[in-house]
Amino acid sequence: MTYTQVPIEMDLYIEIPNGIETTQGNTKDCIIQLLANIYGQKQAGRVWNQYLVSKLESIGFTQSCIDECVFYRDDIIFIIYVDDGIFLGTSDDQLSHVIKELTDIGLQIEDQGHPADYVGVNNKWLPDGLYKYSQRTPIDSIIANVRLTPQDFTKPVPAKCKLRLHAFLDLPPFQEEWTLRSAVGKLDYIGQTSHPDIQYATHMVAKYSSNPKQEHGQAIIYIVRYLIKTHDLGLHFKPDASKGFYCYADVDFSGEWNKDFAELDPSTAKSRSGWFILYANCPVIWCSKMQLQVALSITEAEYIALSQALCDVIPIMALLEEIREHHFQIICNCKAFEDYSRALEMARLPKLQPHTKHVNVCYHHFWEHV
Repeated sequence: MTYTQVPIEMDLYIEIPNGIETTQGNTKDCIIQLLANIYGQKQAGRVWNQYLVSKLESIGFTQSCIDECVFYRDDIIFIIYVDDGIFLGTSDDQLSHVIKELTDIGLQIEDQGHPADYVGVNNKWLPDGLYKYSQRTPIDSIIANVRLTPQDFTKPVPAKCKLRLHAFLDLPPFQEEWTLRSAVGKLDYIGQTSHPDIQYATHMVAKYSSNPKQEHGQAIIYIVRYLIKTHDLGLHFKPDASKGFYCYADVDFSGEWNKDFAELDPSTAKSRSGWFILYANCPVIWCSKMQLQVALSITEAEYIALSQALCDVIPIMALLEEIREHHFQIICNCKAFEDYSRALEMARLPKLQPHTKHVNVCYHHFWEHV
């Protein structure tokens, strides 16, 4: 329990939860005073973060100016994710000493050793120098959530090739024992972490989470049946320390346009961006995302996709530059690849032209980095 380690910020009271009886009066006449910071409070995360930062600073760590979840001390880097953390250092003894320091100043820490399984991702080193990232546990969880079993029949692909999802306003609403939004959230996490092959199919269902129909539920089942077939598979990484960032961006210009549903679903006129980012020859970010505005030309659509991709790269480069200032030997450069010449020209020439004035200024943010 992480949040409960923190002293409470102010006097707080709650109603007596169901199932708890009082020796005096009744549950409606009495309230409970909280003595510790507990999960569920609006300020619980902020109070925990302030407490943790103060403890880390007391033993010599400094907080990153780029990412508030990163801390430095000499040749040690500490990364925090809510109540999970990873230490990076040059030796096990060095890290064990830091963990003992944190314990000595009052933090209750569970040392789980090497991060072979972190936030649901299993990290495995293979004898041939590769690293394998897989998510067996989250996949088993989503299989159980949608009332399937690992023995059910499977699918070779994550979506039906000939079916184009839309609002299906004439079909009955989604009515199953499981929650579609919860399933979409779990699939999205799996897609962003170890299974980029399901990301497009998951996003197509997520568009209709506010008013799901039976067909959308069947699309979720289809994805999960594909995961049953591939649940033991994962991503294989082979790092190459001589390589920096490589950013590949492309677009599907109005690829989902459908005149039959355009009046009911204007988003079919929007284009879809896709980008893939490598660092040290390893994929670190991939995304399939609908653009927020209707692009009036393929040039504009390609430029928006490039801009969205660089929105992910530039902050990470700033963080790596900061890490390099702490005397870590790393490469920090980026090559961006775009296959449409007019979009490349817009990126290289920092000026607005008559046919590009309408492009929102937010998409020009990377000019100063070119």
